[in-house]
Amino acid sequence: MSDVRSVRLMVFDVDGVLTDGGIIVSDTGLESKRFHVRDGFAIKAAMMLGMKIGVLSGRSTRAVTSRVSELGIEYVMQGVSDKAIGIETLCQRANVGLDETAYLGDDVIDLPAMLRCAYPMAVADAVDEARAVAKFVTQTRGGYGAAREAIEHVLKAQGRWDELLERYNV
Repeated sequence: MSDVRSVRLMVFDVDGVLTDGGIIVSDTGLESKRFHVRDGFAIKAAMMLGMKIGVLSGRSTRAVTSRVSELGIEYVMQGVSDKAIGIETLCQRANVGLDETAYLGDDVIDLPAMLRCAYPMAVADAVDEARAVAKFVTQTRGGYGAAREAIEHVLKAQGRWDELLERYNV
């Protein structure tokens, strides 16, 4: 099995990872989600460096469709109840092996994807089972910059973080 240095595709769960897990439903039934701007920046920055980014969600919402479109994320699957099949499908679409894939999850539904990829990660407030199989656990809770932290962790391990900083003249 590979390690973090071989990761070419990073896949993120949505509810509880890219969001804080809260779902806001208006009186008219319209659903809203809160995304963290630093996660969005890190996703775009990682893609700029050539990292492939995917989203794998058990639910399907217009809010997610809008956010992934805004960020330019190419590999997206929503409404996936079997995340083992989902992660395998995303890898095929991205032309990347499971041994080159990281996944950031937070709950039991994420375990099949976490157990198949080379580098499973969990957010700080993930369930015990997800944290137990993770090779990296963020210090940040889901929806509060955990995806940014995971991306930074991978890029630093690959020696690419400085490359990103140089693009911003740091």
